[in-house]
Formats: sequence, structure tokens, C-alpha cells
Amino acid sequence: MGELRVRKIQEFIKQEVSKMLLNELKDPRIGFVTVTDARITGDLRDATVYVSLFGSDEAKQETLKALKRATGYIRTEVGKRLGIRYSPTIVFKEDTSLDYGMKIDKILRDIEKKD
Repeated sequence: MGELRVRKIQEFIKQEVSKMLLNELKDPRIGFVTVTDARITGDLRDATVYVSLFGSDEAKQETLKALKRATGYIRTEVGKRLGIRYSPTIVFKEDTSLDYGMKIDKILRDIEKKD
């Protein structure tokens, strides 16, 4: 499969899942979620959507559970909107890069204060 097509589909999935989380899913367990990235395999069968979650650890776990429960609906809608033969299987994973970046920033600020 062409690399350009795969990248376009990844971006499309990222945008559409973001729209669905913002406007269509009404589950109260879904807290503040940001879709940070989407990766799809070359055969377009499996997609991993990376989400950044905010809140307490308990709230993050509840949000992940709610997203996993909504996977069927999201997969169906992405398939309809994408217009390809097979809808990719979607898996949500937490993106911890923002937390890691904030931790590094805090460490650097602490070092700066000590000097």
C-alpha cells in the first residue's frame, strides 16, 4: 500500500475520532480527552489511536474503559466515513508523552531555581 495513502488515512482517522469524541459520544465517563495520533497498519486492518487523558488516575482508567466500550460504534462510523472495504479494528492507547514532557520541564525548572 502506498505510504502517502496510509498517512492520509491515519490523519483522517485522527480527525474523525476527535470529532466523534467531541460531538457524538455522550458517555459521562469520558473525561477530557485529546486524540494525539493515529497509526494504521499497511494492510489497513488495525488502527491504534493514541489519546492524551487528563484528570486523576481513576478518571483516566474510567475514560479508557468508556472508550473501549465505544470502540464498536467508532469503528463503524470510521468505516462509513472512510469508504474503504474493511473498517480497521481500533484500539485506544494512552499517550503519556505530555505527562513525560511536563515532568522533564518541572525537573529543569527545579534545577534552574537551585542555581
